Amino acid sequence: MADVKNLEELFIHNLRRLYDAEQRLTKALPNLAEAASSSELRRTFQAHLAETETHVARLEQVFGLFNEEPDGDTSDSVKGIIKDGENAIDLDANPAVKDAGLIAAAQGAEHYEISAYGTLRTWAQLLGKTEAMQLLEWTLEEEKKADALLTQVASGLNLRAAASFTRS
Repeated sequence: MADVKNLEELFIHNLRRLYDAEQRLTKALPNLAEAASSSELRRTFQAHLAETETHVARLEQVFGLFNEEPDGDTSDSVKGIIKDGENAIDLDANPAVKDAGLIAAAQGAEHYEISAYGTLRTWAQLLGKTEAMQLLEWTLEEEKKADALLTQVASGLNLRAAASFTRS
């Protein structure tokens, strides 16, 4: 990142990291869906996978608007979040507890994406890239909805997870 000298270069650097994140999430979401014991949670992950594939395509459009290629940077943040998801998949716990862990990891990804899309949307606006700003705004709103849906699903699952707790 030492080569970044202006806001457009910072925008492209962060756009590449977000693209990497979305690519990684398209590979991780099927694993989360498979590990979910709740059919509602499984459907939520599957639906968000389809959305995430659309997000990748939108990001490719944004790269085109800047005459850039979507390669070169890695999202270490999402690599860690995906590791959290893998740890939740490996939990040897009550199914509701495991599902709560899966949701926690998924919401970590959503919160990262909400932050990243919000920042890039604002920078696109400042750079006078209205079309890029609109594409990023659409995805930002979808990520917010996905987070809200996960919160709704979690409300019931967290209660079941808490009920599985027994004191020794």
